[in-house]
Amino acid sequence: MKYKIFYITVFFGFFFISAQTERNILQIDSILNHLDKNKSFDSIFIAREYYKVGELYRKSLLVDTAYYYYQTAEKIFRKNNYKYETAITLYGIGVCQSNNKDYTGSEVTLIESLTILNELPIDKNVIEYRAYNYNQLGIVFNELGQFEESIKYHNMALDIKKELDGDFQRSIGLSENNIGYVYKEAGKYVLAKEAFNRILEDESLIANHTDIYVLALGNYSHTLYLLKELDKLPDLYLKALKICDSTGLEYNSIIIHQHLAEYYNYKGLKDSALYYAYKAKEISEKYNNDDLLKSLLILSETEEKDKAIKFLKDYVSLSDSIQKAERAIRDKFARIRFETQKIEQENIQIAKERMWLLIISVVVILASLLLYLVIHQRNKNKELRFVQQQQEANEEIYNLMLSQNESIEEARTQEKKRISEELHDGVLGRLFGTRLSLDSLNMATSTEAIKSRGQYIEELKTIEQDIRKVSHELNTDFVAGSGFMDILKTLVETQCLAYDVEYKLDYDEVINWDEVSNIKKIHIYRIVQEALHNIYKHANAKHVKISFKLKNNVICLAVEDDGKGFDVNKAKSGIGLKNIHSRIKGINGKIKINSEIAKGTKVSIEVPIP
Repeated sequence: MKYKIFYITVFFGFFFISAQTERNILQIDSILNHLDKNKSFDSIFIAREYYKVGELYRKSLLVDTAYYYYQTAEKIFRKNNYKYETAITLYGIGVCQSNNKDYTGSEVTLIESLTILNELPIDKNVIEYRAYNYNQLGIVFNELGQFEESIKYHNMALDIKKELDGDFQRSIGLSENNIGYVYKEAGKYVLAKEAFNRILEDESLIANHTDIYVLALGNYSHTLYLLKELDKLPDLYLKALKICDSTGLEYNSIIIHQHLAEYYNYKGLKDSALYYAYKAKEISEKYNNDDLLKSLLILSETEEKDKAIKFLKDYVSLSDSIQKAERAIRDKFARIRFETQKIEQENIQIAKERMWLLIISVVVILASLLLYLVIHQRNKNKELRFVQQQQEANEEIYNLMLSQNESIEEARTQEKKRISEELHDGVLGRLFGTRLSLDSLNMATSTEAIKSRGQYIEELKTIEQDIRKVSHELNTDFVAGSGFMDILKTLVETQCLAYDVEYKLDYDEVINWDEVSNIKKIHIYRIVQEALHNIYKHANAKHVKISFKLKNNVICLAVEDDGKGFDVNKAKSGIGLKNIHSRIKGINGKIKINSEIAKGTKVSIEVPIP
């Protein structure tokens, strides 16, 4: 891409250097049209090439065509927000408008260019173009007859140029010449003379910038003519004309020929006046209609009657033609500016739409964030309520266990009362009767007495066994450690009955549930309850086996079913399974789930007793 741009730039340079014929101009337009259609080229590159073409046409005094290329470049620069490029292109447009005598339009355009430049960071290029704009505004206000404003802007341009680094001798000389020219147009001939004298005192100017020296020398000579200080005339005019001839400044010689014609006409030397007047007309026909118009006017004032009338008619005809052409160009410029304003309005509208889109996007994002926070808070509240419900359920289970313990204590009390009554009413009564019988046989020695004593001794042995049995029953707590299992039995029996599932409950009686903390008992109770609920809800099982084993002081709980099973690797954890995992984690336990499709599921849980 870089090489393409390089070759095209070189190609443009070749054509612009030699673009003297209509054929070459058409070729340039063809290349630019091709660039417009070729979307692979960067639009900014194309705009810059349009700007370069506009510059060349402007310097070739083809103002109408230059304006077109400037305007095309400006649209692209403005659309892409290239402010510096927009500003310098507006400067070119302002110069074109001024050259076509659209001074009001030129003023507006140049002020807009300055406004943009004033918003940019200060650098050499920005400052330089500020000076150019001030200089052109000075020219515009001079043409509008606002000489004070013109002098002000020319001085502003001059002050900037003097501060710039680099060789600005020609540009400074041009600004000083413009100031003298404004004074001359304003009738302040003395100030004009002083201004031109300052330029001519710079001896290096004639060597470095002959065109500026000739321009100042011609204006200085004309100022002397207006002051009627004719001592140095026409020598100064002829000196300037000689420099033009020797350096090829033919265009600059037009105004000198015109001034010489005026001078000789004033002095009454008709032949010399006519010579220079015709010479001015001849040269101006190659260049600018304004110069030709002034040459015709001088000839109408210098020639004899018939020829003077003819030249006057030519002057009027050309003047009307120029005015019509200028009016048409101004109208064209106005239409183009209208299109530009339309584009600017569209850009403003696009900017507004983007702003609204941004606002709507921000509102939507904030609304989405707020909605997320609301939903998140709601879920958090649900979680808190669930935890609260769990706590309430745990308290309920704890209360149920307390209630069950009360029932167990009551059973113990009743059993103790029964044993006490049995000891009092049975064993003690029998023992008292046997003692009395033995007392009555204590001194008897008959065979029958001995036999009776033997029977009573056997009765004592029986009573001894009964006492040992009662003692054993007193030392054995028949409900010790069985309270929690009774609660679990009730749960399993109730749940399986409700779920229409047959169950089998196995447990080691060696498990000392009194050593297990209440929180672990509550969690085990809830795990069994949740497991049965999941079996009913998901497994469609017919049989359930629940077992409690004690291994190395670890309670091993297993819940098996013959349901439809599931793929453990693919299944998603529901709330029930998540709750089981949460409870296992809360009591430092372990869980393992084995399941096969159509074969059932086994949940194995290990809970340490300590």
